[in-house]
Formats: sequence, structure tokens, C-alpha cells
Amino acid sequence: MRTNFPHIRLRWHRVGSATAVTAALVLAGFGTAVHADATTSSKVTWAATPCATPKKTGELACNSLRVTGGTTAFQKARGITPKAADAATPSGYGPSDLQSAYGLTSASASNGSGETIAIVDAYNDPNAEADLAKYRSYYGLPACTSASGCFKKVSQTGSTTSLPTSDAGWSEEISLDLDMVSAIAPNAKILLVEAKSATMANLGKAVNEAVTLGAKFVSNSYGGSESSSDTSYDSSYFNHPGVAITVSAGDEGYGAEYPAASKYVTSVGGTALSTSATTRGWTETVWKTSSTEGTGSGCSSYDAKPSWQTDTGCTKRMISDVSAVADPATGVSVYDSYGVTAGWYTFGGTSASSPIIAAVYALAGTPGSSDYPAQYPYAHTSSLNDVTSGNNGSCSTSYFCTATSGYDGPTGLGTPKGVSAFTG
Repeated sequence: MRTNFPHIRLRWHRVGSATAVTAALVLAGFGTAVHADATTSSKVTWAATPCATPKKTGELACNSLRVTGGTTAFQKARGITPKAADAATPSGYGPSDLQSAYGLTSASASNGSGETIAIVDAYNDPNAEADLAKYRSYYGLPACTSASGCFKKVSQTGSTTSLPTSDAGWSEEISLDLDMVSAIAPNAKILLVEAKSATMANLGKAVNEAVTLGAKFVSNSYGGSESSSDTSYDSSYFNHPGVAITVSAGDEGYGAEYPAASKYVTSVGGTALSTSATTRGWTETVWKTSSTEGTGSGCSSYDAKPSWQTDTGCTKRMISDVSAVADPATGVSVYDSYGVTAGWYTFGGTSASSPIIAAVYALAGTPGSSDYPAQYPYAHTSSLNDVTSGNNGSCSTSYFCTATSGYDGPTGLGTPKGVSAFTG
């Protein structure tokens, strides 16, 4: 098992003028990053959630960041003045925003019934169901409870009673994932599968358990460095025809991660999402805070290129396939209460974009039994919002790290424009 301890990074971000520079030391998830977003004209600060720094050697990292201050894009667009760190009210995009941005308002209201979306994370969130209820009630979404059969929480072995150790950091991640699935596919059932630790072996077993229990859509918001073992993990954990498996591309800027690099999954990059005066009403660019923070992308060192991926600069698997909002400055609203002040938080990271895309697949309907749904967007490129500006770092092959018309690494083929790109 490979280790994945993200290196300590000193991040410098220019704010406001040529002389206004803020340094932020990001250590063990407690430092903050500073972002001057052009669409908000206001400084937003955030920190990596604790699960973004693995607790033990061999564990993988979650891909989420939590806003700690400033005025987010959501607040700016609505003239809301409270600080984003005020947990009393939402400061990020809610279901109606996300559905509008991705052309899903009608599908979210009508589709998804009978489908089961699985969330795979590590450790236990003891408040998962209660926090989910708060989110759904606030936004007027139908209740989703264990009593009704809509919500179910199990361990990687399928047990509903013998659950992993509770963990506050991973609980933040779980709340983010559950809320994003709810925002996009409120009529679907939700299965939360909690691995006993964040190793690839345990998380992989949780993926297998999710499929065994009938989920046709499985979101994974974690990753780590590639290794020569990845192809064996592919066959052991991710080769599930007929199941749409989504994986976050990573939050450390340009560079390939696993399991986003698996040829069997839909790798999901991240964007900055803001309102605009366009016909769509929204605009997106590549999410990048600095050279070491932003959406992941890259050419895999180990995984073979799937037949449906036809870019010519990378002979192996290329990350990403599609994308959705991930920039914390244009982040999403989440309700969380375990280990933090109970209330509303704004999150970003590709941990947000992965469950969003899993839920879009669910709105599109059950995949063909022998299909690998990662190929669907490649057959429907006109049904995606092509993201053509921004980059996530420097690279020798331009489209690996820079947005362009058509396919590029940071945003893949683009973001959802309805559900057509996610059907067989």
C-alpha cells in the first residue's frame, strides 16, 4: 500500500494589488488559503478539512476544503453581508443554484426515483442522517430517512450496527457528499458505505459492498499518489460494468491521482462557477487557487487508456472526463454538526464535484448492464458545457493542464448541460 501524506505547502496568493500578498501555511488541515475571486471582488479564506491529511501511513486523503471567512460568490450575487464562516445561515450554492447551473431543474424534480446512489467514505459520521435531514428540510427537499428506506448507512461489510470509529474530519466529507447527492437527485435513495479506514483496500471493499447492495451509482471523494499496484486495484475494486463510479480528480493542482486514474471510473475535475449575463446564466473556468491548489488532472503513469478516450497527447489514461463546481470561493452549502459548531458551512474541492456527477448519472437512468458509463459523455459532447478558460498549473503538453475548446485535462469534456451526456 502506498503512502499519501500531502506535503506541507507554503501558498502565496496575490490579493487586490501588486503589493498585497498574503502567505498561508497549510499544515495538517488547519492553515488557510486566501483567494481573490474576480467574480466576487472579495477575499475568501478556507482550509483543507482534517481528512485531507491522512491520519496514518497508507491512508488516502479526502478532497474537500471548508470556507473560513470572506464573502462567497453566492453571498455576493445576493447581496448577503454576513461572513461566510457564520454557521447560522447558508453561504454557498444550494440545490436550486446547482440545478439551474447544470440544466437539471426539470430532471431533478422528475427523475431519480427508484435509483440508489452510494457514497463511499472512511470512518463513521454518527450524525449523518440527522444532518442530512437538516439540509433537506431547509431547502424543501423530500425527507430521506432510514425509517422510510430512503437512507441507509452500513460498514464496508454491510453491517448496520458494527460501524467504524467516528471521525470528525471524515464526517465533514460525508455531509458534503450526502448534501450534493440530495441537491441534484432529491428523489433517489442514498446508501452511505463507511470503510473502517482510509486505505485503498478498505475503501475498495466499500465500493464492492455498495455494488453488492444494489447501487448503480457510486461516488468516491478521495485519492492519493499513483502506484504500480493501481492496475490490480482496478480489477479488484472498480471493474463494475453497469455501474457509474465517479471519483474526484484531486485538489492539489496539476498531477494525476488514483483512483481517478482508473480506466473504469468517471474522473471528475473542478471548476469555479459564477452567475453571468449569458443565456445560460452561469459561467465556469478551471478551478485554480495556486500552483499547488486547484483541480487535479494529468496523464496516468500506470493505467491503460480506455478505448473511448481519444486524446492523442497521453498514451495512457487521462484525467479528467467531466467536471463540476469545486472552487471554495464559489462553493456549495453544507450542513454539518459532528466535531464542529452545528450549522451551515461552505465547501469546495473536487469532493463536491464527484457526488454531483454521480447524481446526474442517477437522473439519467440506470446504465446498460454491460456498459462502462464513463464512456457516455464521450458520445454526447454537445450536451456538455465546454469550459475553455483557465489552468491548474504548468505542463509540457498544454491541454493536460490548460482549458481549451473540446477535451482538456482539468475539466474533461465539460460540465453537465442536462442529463443527455450521461445516458448510454
